[in-house]
Amino acid sequence: MHETADPQALLAWYDGHARDLPWRVGPQARGAGTRPDPYRVWLSEVMLQQTTVAAVRGYFERFTALWPGVADLAAAEDAQVMGEWAGLGYYARARNLLKCARAVVADHGGRFPDTREGLLALPGIGPYTAAAIAAIAFDRSRVVVDGNVERVMARLWDIRTPLPAAKPELIAAAAKLTPRARPGDYAQAVMDLGATICTPRAPACGICPWMHACMGRAAGVAADLPARTPKKAKPLRMGHAYVARRSDGAWLLERREARGLLGGMLGWPGSDWGEAPAPAPPVQAKWRDTGAEARHTFTHFHLRLRVHVADLGPEALPERGDFLPAAAFRPSDLPTVMRKVFDLARAHIDTVDG
Repeated sequence: MHETADPQALLAWYDGHARDLPWRVGPQARGAGTRPDPYRVWLSEVMLQQTTVAAVRGYFERFTALWPGVADLAAAEDAQVMGEWAGLGYYARARNLLKCARAVVADHGGRFPDTREGLLALPGIGPYTAAAIAAIAFDRSRVVVDGNVERVMARLWDIRTPLPAAKPELIAAAAKLTPRARPGDYAQAVMDLGATICTPRAPACGICPWMHACMGRAAGVAADLPARTPKKAKPLRMGHAYVARRSDGAWLLERREARGLLGGMLGWPGSDWGEAPAPAPPVQAKWRDTGAEARHTFTHFHLRLRVHVADLGPEALPERGDFLPAAAFRPSDLPTVMRKVFDLARAHIDTVDG
């Protein structure tokens, strides 16, 4: 007779194998009465969207050092938050982060709502994030399904419908196992199982606490699940970027409009990303085509930016952008694609030291 997956078996495994994460209250501390901080749970969940734990760890520690609580983040300057977010990608998350923090302070007295429904009403919080915060921060029995959980459920129940069409089926499967006792620990346990044992490639089935209940393993197809609908090839877009430095060391930069890709971020003046010809440069100068292209891949397309450089005199009057003094310029404040442009351009700018 086929064994049924037991949530308690997974919780017992989690008690001994939980990952040590800076935003997490571990099972021992939680059992001793330490409650998770909803602010830290929310911040980590927003940061982890479309990003890995390894990439997020340093950002989370820096954010919480700068802004220890939701009121601190709500009072922060937009430009500083966007600068600290640079490199994490999906910049709409950073804009929504500020909107949400300010809504929590303005509308909820600085306290996050403790229900999935209340959390869903906040800016930038969708069904998954609301369920995760409700379960992990408030111990609500909510079904929490991220990519790790989808993979575990597809294998456990031998669900062969390809993603993304399989999502409703996978959520229903996860709901069958979500317990009323310790739902926050359980949600994190399934995530940890997917991250450390039920991995995308070469799952370690021999040490899995649900090994004997796994229908995919019994059928010999666990490593092939979840199935996925083949992705369409990403289109290629082209563009131009203009990098100029004034003789006093100031860089010519512009802040992108709040809406759209890289919204609100600092960047180099340039063209639209498409097939349109290069626009007039942002300032009259002796521009040099470096011949170099900054290459970057976004979710829906590949991008190549042709890099142009110029050295400017003190009298330069740009038609686009503003000069940022050398002392205030940090390449790390730029989004990744703009940092790639800078790295290619700096070898061609005469006024760069060294």
